[in-house]
Amino acid sequence: MTEVLLTVGTRKGLFLGRRRDGGTWAFDGPHFNAQAVYSVAIDTRHGPAPRLLVGGDSAHWGPSVFHSDDLGRSWTEPKRPAVKFPEFTGTSLERVWQLRPAGPEAPGVVYAGTEPAALFRSEDGGESFELVRPLWEHPTRSRWVPGGGGEGLHTIVTDPRDPRVLTVAVSTAGVFRTQDGGASWAPANNGVAAVFLPDPNPEFGQCVHKIAQDPADPDRLYLQNHWGVYRSDNAGRQWTDIGAGLPSTFGFAAATHPRRAGTAYVFPITADSDRVPAENKCRVFRTEDAGRSWEPLSAGLPREAHYGTVLRDALCTDDADPAGVYFGNRNGEVHASADDGDTWRLLASHLPDVLCVRAAVIG
Repeated sequence: MTEVLLTVGTRKGLFLGRRRDGGTWAFDGPHFNAQAVYSVAIDTRHGPAPRLLVGGDSAHWGPSVFHSDDLGRSWTEPKRPAVKFPEFTGTSLERVWQLRPAGPEAPGVVYAGTEPAALFRSEDGGESFELVRPLWEHPTRSRWVPGGGGEGLHTIVTDPRDPRVLTVAVSTAGVFRTQDGGASWAPANNGVAAVFLPDPNPEFGQCVHKIAQDPADPDRLYLQNHWGVYRSDNAGRQWTDIGAGLPSTFGFAAATHPRRAGTAYVFPITADSDRVPAENKCRVFRTEDAGRSWEPLSAGLPREAHYGTVLRDALCTDDADPAGVYFGNRNGEVHASADDGDTWRLLASHLPDVLCVRAAVIG
């Protein structure tokens, strides 16, 4: 039997959906009632059941990281904060934007991206984290400027060939990359425009919204920018504009197919000043040739004028065959495709606005 788990983080809690053998979906929740859930990870390295990691944000108690080893029947919060800024930084945690398990090449390692923009590393499956100090002390940091949603490290990309290689994205500092396990970091923004700056081609300062890695070639990356969709074929050393054919190059989300080389998904938004679906149409766009062309995917999606914005972590794929593709929006809708994006169905509606979605085959 094939079972898929879908996690939906919302402004007011976490919802969990499960589907067996292509049948109907069953949802439960909310978990973490009234907490904003900005980050979720499904760590399938952790057996026999996957470990679920959740970055919750309580208006009363503040942010925390929880984990469950029984698919959400029970949750554990460490006695001491899992993610905490050292006293010497003079700051405190505002939010956990990203939780990212490393691959099998680094068992037990989980990364967290935070606001203020910082990278934390765990070696015990996400129960405790330590600040990656060289990135915090990067010589450009004093010139990083918060984006509209704050100064967050929101994307972490690992390399299955080498656990020392990491790529991160910060709003609005851009892309940074390490090849020595975090001991040193270099900007990796060449070719990505910062249209809102006097110099549109700075070394850093771009407002990168999301990065996704090609499943067949870890050096191939796709980037959704604050205006602009890009591809790199050399791990971020150079980026190429691939936005031609999209109704808008503004957007937040980007995801890749779990197996097909050159296949990626984005959800175009009209503009930074008008954050609704491009042309008021609910559509995911897919490329199957690494961005040389794009096709709209809308079969089964709402036909009427639509205003549900998809945020940076609210579009994802699973590892099923065919692949499942999922997105949630700020209308509280969750849509899913079980055939690589060709056709869609509504899974849930009237939820609090959706902040993140993650999915994985768990059995």
